[in-house]
Amino acid sequence: MASIRRPPSPAYQGRSYQNGGSSPFVVHSPTNKLLSGLNYSSNSPYFAVLAVGFRRFRAGIFSLRNSRKGQPLWKRFLYRLLLCFVLGFVLGLTPFGNVDGIRRQDIPHVIKPSTFNVQQSLGGIVGQENVVLETANQGLETKSEIDPVDLIPRKQLIIVTPTYNRPFQAYFLNRLGQALRLVRPPLLWIVVEMNSASQETAEILGKTGVLYRHLVCSKNLTNIKDRGVHQRNRALEHIELHKLDGIVYFADDDNIYSLELFESMREIRRFGTWPVAMLAQGKNKAILEGPVCNGSLVVGWHTNEKSKRLRRFHVDMSGFAFNSTILWDPKRWHLPISDPIRQQDTVKEGFQETTFIKQVVEDESQMEAIPLGCSRVVNWHLHLEVCSHAYPKGWVLQKNLDVVL
Repeated sequence: MASIRRPPSPAYQGRSYQNGGSSPFVVHSPTNKLLSGLNYSSNSPYFAVLAVGFRRFRAGIFSLRNSRKGQPLWKRFLYRLLLCFVLGFVLGLTPFGNVDGIRRQDIPHVIKPSTFNVQQSLGGIVGQENVVLETANQGLETKSEIDPVDLIPRKQLIIVTPTYNRPFQAYFLNRLGQALRLVRPPLLWIVVEMNSASQETAEILGKTGVLYRHLVCSKNLTNIKDRGVHQRNRALEHIELHKLDGIVYFADDDNIYSLELFESMREIRRFGTWPVAMLAQGKNKAILEGPVCNGSLVVGWHTNEKSKRLRRFHVDMSGFAFNSTILWDPKRWHLPISDPIRQQDTVKEGFQETTFIKQVVEDESQMEAIPLGCSRVVNWHLHLEVCSHAYPKGWVLQKNLDVVL
């Protein structure tokens, strides 16, 4: 059989090689074998250019020395860096497993974080942590008792109490302070005295454990009956100046309050009211004064005194509470911006309440009846005054009352 041998290309004739032979130098590598196995001819220049470019790229990455004389080393470094970046990017997108297949039963110990409820007032932080531990068959499991009520932030109560020197002052302040101590925070107790702050009052306030502010009303009074009016105005001025946010309540120190009343105040949005049981002076009967309610709506008023039937709102001073933003943000409640909202000493006795309420609300439609539609009496106004005794100095007993048997 005759064989036909193609003569070599003129480009390779007359060229000498380093091996000393007439045949070209052949590099035995997987890449060259792969390219040599492909069927291409000189008529496909694009494929030839691609093959040459691939050889240069491979030589620039894997060659330990420069593939061409004079080639800078930084190109080889960039080639290697590019290759590592491409490989890392591809491996990062490749899923190696499925974490959804892990079952809860395969975990021997399941630990849940405990709940830490933080109750923060203006001046202190009270932390409470309730943790219940129980032993399970699969391991030690920590469970938390979560009260949904504690997760809702509570409104701050701003309790305003005017006080003055009298025989029962220490008893009244201690009783009211112990009641406020049982109310859940946040709560701020503003106590106002006339002319100067007494050391005895400061000691009682410090021992109650309630967050308080001790204020002084410096005003020359012509009528002693207007003392409480100016003391409350001093507290209102303080709330407006510092823009305290909360529910303002005028709590006289000689009244009796239930804890349900204070918790119900937090539900007030603008103005809330409730009936007050008042003990008539010199009589063995009580008078109920306050709103007549239909659910949460105020539909009328309780009153038994003929001299007070001319009042617009038949409410006792301790029978209502309101949002403090009314004092320092009247635009929010669409109130006219004029004089500050204060109690007035120019009106007749017994009309301070209704005159003050007219500055806060327009009518009963803007009032809220609490608690539970005024279904229970939660506030009592008792008249327990002793006028024949002088104010005890320092409240210290002079005689030794110890009994020796």
